[in-house]
Amino acid sequence: MSTDPTARAASGRATLLVALSACSFGMIPIFVTLATRSGTPLIDVLVGRYGLAAVLLGVIAWFGGTRTLRREGLRIVTILGILQALIAYTSLIALQYISAATLSFLFYTYPAWVAVIARVRHSEPFTRLRLFALGLSLAGVVVMVGSPPPSASSLHPHGVLLALGSAMIYAAYVPLLAELQRGFSPPTIAAYMASGAAAVFLLAKVMSGSMAFHMTSVAVRSVLGLAIISTTIAFMLFLRGLRQLGPVRTAIISTIEPFCTALLGAWFLGQALTQTTLIGGAFIAAAVVLLQLRTETQAGPAS
Repeated sequence: MSTDPTARAASGRATLLVALSACSFGMIPIFVTLATRSGTPLIDVLVGRYGLAAVLLGVIAWFGGTRTLRREGLRIVTILGILQALIAYTSLIALQYISAATLSFLFYTYPAWVAVIARVRHSEPFTRLRLFALGLSLAGVVVMVGSPPPSASSLHPHGVLLALGSAMIYAAYVPLLAELQRGFSPPTIAAYMASGAAAVFLLAKVMSGSMAFHMTSVAVRSVLGLAIISTTIAFMLFLRGLRQLGPVRTAIISTIEPFCTALLGAWFLGQALTQTTLIGGAFIAAAVVLLQLRTETQAGPAS
């Protein structure tokens, strides 16, 4: 454990970046709700989100010095695009069988799966401190989505499998992003991801038999928010934090996302902000603070 002020400052900045990215991702349900309520199909929203973000991130990557698409880049576009689309698709389909609260409860088990993957691969130390912080963050999610956890009668097997599948895909996705960053800048990796996801959702729209896009004025503003805040900014912040902190700490800190969503939902959609939400948020905040106060300085994500 290091007391180097420079290392602690770098870790603190990375923690802040991941927390800000989680809040940016937390705006996704708000923007999607506003867009779909206005009459725009979800697939149109997704194509618009990732298509516009791909352009924005491509421009940023271009000015950052990435001006050619190597063969390796094409492979990354395909892999990240498919994974990103699978995560979104499985989560949305799961909502047909289980409630949003149950989905959140199951999806936010992903930090535990990230920790298991790191343990199996011996890529990151799994200390008692991290185990305690993971327990705190998961307890916070449980409190926020409902305590006790969803009853057996509400756990439709199809919904459970889809939600856990989404969580496990995301758990594999996070360390994969950490590894891919070793050869590419964060804007480049994010641009590849957005391009791949845009291509997958556009293909899905073509296969549905409709090429017409229906965008209301509310949906246009929501898509801009999704592309700029919840994709371009969110992924760049997330990737920069991930590079410093590694997958396990990043995943634990990212559990602040549902708390941010609850706060934003109360602000933009007039949703109730309950006492359990605040208590759950306090648990997650405690986990983040604990990780930061007891920083385990690493040379890189996998050291």
